[in-house]
Amino acid sequence: MQSMGRSFLSVRQGVNTIADRWERAAKKYKCGKRVAQVAKRYSSEGFVGCNDPMESVLFSIGVEMQKEGENSLPE
Repeated sequence: MQSMGRSFLSVRQGVNTIADRWERAAKKYKCGKRVAQVAKRYSSEGFVGCNDPMESVLFSIGVEMQKEGENSLPE
């Protein structure tokens, strides 16, 4: 979105920017790469309910943690 010569990132674009930065920073760490992948995977869900890219990233990580927790419960 542009306004009077200034560019503003959407929440989804901001999430991807953060995730890309984290992915580059965490080349040696599996968990860092995983966090970046999770953030990108759920960027659409975060886009719907969050106004801030960092909030969306944290929401995405929470969603994934909940799903993993539910999948690890004994049946």
